[in-house]
Amino acid sequence: MENKLTHLDEQGRASMVDVGSKDETVRKAIASGFVSMESETLHAICEGEIVKGDVLATARIAGIMAAKRTHELIPLCHPLALTKVGVEFTPTDEDGRIGIAIEAVAQTVGRTGVEMEALTAASVAALTIYDMCKAIDKAMIIQGIRLEYKSGGKSGVYTREDEQQ
Repeated sequence: MENKLTHLDEQGRASMVDVGSKDETVRKAIASGFVSMESETLHAICEGEIVKGDVLATARIAGIMAAKRTHELIPLCHPLALTKVGVEFTPTDEDGRIGIAIEAVAQTVGRTGVEMEALTAASVAALTIYDMCKAIDKAMIIQGIRLEYKSGGKSGVYTREDEQQ
């Protein structure tokens, strides 16, 4: 594993990476997360009983919007022309795990990866679920925001192999 931090210059100062000489390739990243909650909260979300509105539709839009604005939120990220952003949810109430699994996908053709865009989409989707449901369940936990997959560029493909949440 290479340990050179690419966002530092020779003097150790923060610097935006120059990607001008990199090849344009199809870049894709998938991130995931989980919002654990009470069973009653999950039921209310799935049945459309949350007073603020359709939780998952709102969280999907929030995640997509966040991915598009990642460069405004994370210092030194490049603005990207995203070709695809998707956010999907899987309600889960089994094996002692109650909540909503989140998967966010970001894709572009460009000179730098889309990992931060996918991670930002998953994070903001989770925050939106929390915000819309906090009136009935303040004990919700946002957990496991992580990169699952990335492809494109010189470093090639990365696929998460562990199963820990």
